[in-house]
Amino acid sequence: MTQLRVAQVLAGAPQGGAENFFVRLSAGLQASGELTEKAFIRNHPHRVAALREQGVETAGFRFGGQFDVYDRWVYRRQLNKFRPDIVMTWMGRASAATPKGNYVLVNRLGHYYKLKYYQQADYWVGISKGICQHLIDGGMPADRVVHIPNFADETEVAPLPRDSFDTPSDVPLLLAAGRLHTNKAFDTLLRALKEVPDAVLWLAGSGPEEAALKSLCSELGLDARVRFLGWRNDVTALMRTADLFVCPSRHEGLGSIVMESFFHGCPILATRSQGPGEVIAHGETGWLTDIDDVQQLSDAIVQLLANPQMRDQLRDSAAQDYRQRFSREVVVNQYVDFYRRIARR
Repeated sequence: MTQLRVAQVLAGAPQGGAENFFVRLSAGLQASGELTEKAFIRNHPHRVAALREQGVETAGFRFGGQFDVYDRWVYRRQLNKFRPDIVMTWMGRASAATPKGNYVLVNRLGHYYKLKYYQQADYWVGISKGICQHLIDGGMPADRVVHIPNFADETEVAPLPRDSFDTPSDVPLLLAAGRLHTNKAFDTLLRALKEVPDAVLWLAGSGPEEAALKSLCSELGLDARVRFLGWRNDVTALMRTADLFVCPSRHEGLGSIVMESFFHGCPILATRSQGPGEVIAHGETGWLTDIDDVQQLSDAIVQLLANPQMRDQLRDSAAQDYRQRFSREVVVNQYVDFYRRIARR
């Protein structure tokens, strides 16, 4: 069987969940041996290096604005020179920069984005069923919208010592991670933590709300119980260490962090935001509370910290669910099957 030629296109930020998954999926597809792949990305050296280290041919570009005519011309010229059968673009900037061509054009959406940059594709991939419905409601043909989820970073890691970051080793340990943005509702988590005796929170991430969150932390008298860790590349090791992962988001497309918690054995407590509310079976693979309900969140944290057996049951059920629905092998095979089905031969 002739191998398909697939271009993956991302004009992403230096750090981010979608950007990390781009590397994982590209590497997984490359390792499958089922296709010939090339990544076209914004020229962040660490991401270029990460892709090339895993055998993915990679080219870097500026992916500037609409007036960066020369760079866009260079990108499109190299894309066409690769002669792809399929081009899959990730998020708005890459999708806006990529025209129709002598290939099948796929837009992949990881959130409930406005759809103006996604009108010209032949097919669309949504990482949650909710995002797929958002695409259909936006006018995309239902038979050309496909649901394929994310998988976790499955690299086995060792836990950190419990006393890392000047943390008392004998206290309950909570973990939260993500961009410090209002959508993530870490302010709600801090207010809930006020009602949870003794527990320490490791908060991994950076973003525009960092100063406001640190100020709120001080106002609530929580400085001794919260560790702001900044952006971390070892969140999976943090998960192996913590007693409970908390995802308090107001808006969350899928929540790749949910997959990470499932695989790395950290029981998860999340709000009923779009993605986590769809993926997590309440009381089976995790625990769900209403969005921005401080009392529900604090009560759930207290209940779960006090019941190690319940946390173990959630962890074990989540691990089984992950193996069946979200593993790297399952998701890579879904993409390969999808590409084969839509390729123009």
